[in-house]
Amino acid sequence: MQLRPLHDRILITRVEQTEQKKGAIIIPDSAKEKPSEGVVVAVGAGKRLDDGTVIAPDVKAGDHILFGKYSGSEVTVDDTEYLILREDEILAVIEGGDNAEKAA
Repeated sequence: MQLRPLHDRILITRVEQTEQKKGAIIIPDSAKEKPSEGVVVAVGAGKRLDDGTVIAPDVKAGDHILFGKYSGSEVTVDDTEYLILREDEILAVIEGGDNAEKAA
């Protein structure tokens, strides 16, 4: 099944960060924070203004992004977890560097 976000919504998957150990303390998975980084899977057509014009989104599929901690709505389709959020909930696009290569 495929999901196609509507209007200015963006469909992303979270990027799991590498586990870091400090000393002998092990943090259970249930206590860990969910990552606020993701990869754009699909993008809606854009935001429709009052005059009927559509503003195309600034992100595209494959972009590596940062988003707010409590942003979006979580959905699970075919055992894959996705996050659907509005374009204005995206904080930044990560360009270049090691993180962009890992996401690709």
